[in-house]
Amino acid sequence: MSGAVPSLPTRGDAVLVGMQLVDGIDPAPREGLALVVEDGRITRITSPDDALGAGTAVIDLDGAFVMPGLINMHTHLSLSLPGAGGDAVSSLSPHELALYMADGARRTLLSGVTTVRCVAEKGGADFALRRAIAAGHVPGPRIFTAGRALCCTGGHGFDSDDTLECDGANAFARGVRSQVKAGADLIKLMISGGIAGEHEEITTPQLTREEMAAAISTAHAWGRKVTAHAGPAAIIAEAVEVGLDCVEHGYELTPEVARLMAENGTALVPTLVVTRAGAFFDDLGVPTWMQQRSLGAGPRHMASYGYALDAGVEVLLGSDMPPFWNFEGTSAVVRELEHMQSGGLPAPDTVRAATSAPARWLGAEGELGTLTPGAWADLVVTPTDPTADVAALRDIDLVMKGGVVVRDDHRRADVSSG
Repeated sequence: MSGAVPSLPTRGDAVLVGMQLVDGIDPAPREGLALVVEDGRITRITSPDDALGAGTAVIDLDGAFVMPGLINMHTHLSLSLPGAGGDAVSSLSPHELALYMADGARRTLLSGVTTVRCVAEKGGADFALRRAIAAGHVPGPRIFTAGRALCCTGGHGFDSDDTLECDGANAFARGVRSQVKAGADLIKLMISGGIAGEHEEITTPQLTREEMAAAISTAHAWGRKVTAHAGPAAIIAEAVEVGLDCVEHGYELTPEVARLMAENGTALVPTLVVTRAGAFFDDLGVPTWMQQRSLGAGPRHMASYGYALDAGVEVLLGSDMPPFWNFEGTSAVVRELEHMQSGGLPAPDTVRAATSAPARWLGAEGELGTLTPGAWADLVVTPTDPTADVAALRDIDLVMKGGVVVRDDHRRADVSSG
């Protein structure tokens, strides 16, 4: 037998009419327009009458709201927290892990997340999954990945092969190069303790200024941005001063450090849901010590988020929890957006924090995160207006990636994959 390996379609053609357009840029929807998609990309935004001559399948959305697909900037498709659920993932063979991650990628896409930024995955499986999705062998979101995160000996996440232990400036520089060699799009550092480390505290600084500076300068020289798992304000300030591009969590920011981040253009992925995730921890059998640490950090975490908003720090969507997880009546990623809005970010800005703002950070502006001519036709549809209240995303009923409908709860179009 010969011939090409069968693949799922990765690009499609369509005309979307009867919609209200949330483009990821303007704060309010626009109506009376049609979206023309050819070979996976948006080619025109025009009147319905002009669009109907395009000769492609027409999808009538009957007044629904169309917005860019969500971009989740903090995901772990191989996540294994302390407890029975995490132990089960850690015990998977490499082949089993690849299949497990592929299933998570499929479920992530169907939840409305069309792009993810992976920030520490096990054993290089993320690179293989990224290639498989791009080739159309399995359904999933577009993947930007840090590969393995860099930590110090015994540092946060040291007990899994989703991290690489390094000590000293030279070792951290080599660690950066090793992940770039593997194909990393960005670099992740573990600069402090965290919730999931039994023998550490959130407030434990774990990297020296010299180690952070070496990693960041090396990454920048190779054209890669750097993000950091970080809790305490003092170590975040040091990292920002030597060029850090993004902070994950930021559990204990101060107004002063938030202002420093804003002045230096350092973004924040707050992951507010991780300190409000009791039901998720129960599902996974997470031990009491971790639950207490996580939930106990919740009030301070939300205050830190408020300091960031007040200072004008750019905040970006990231769930940490699997985006698709059935959680508190919706998915984890939508619950995170609800927390971001209730914590003080207006709904239109929350939409941008989930779409165009992450695309800019990833260097994919004009390609992802907006519904504008030239961009990939990655989008979700919901019956109510997400710019009025992001809770509208609880009712996503259609997902398209690259012009291919992968989920359609009302069967407005033929679903080709997913």
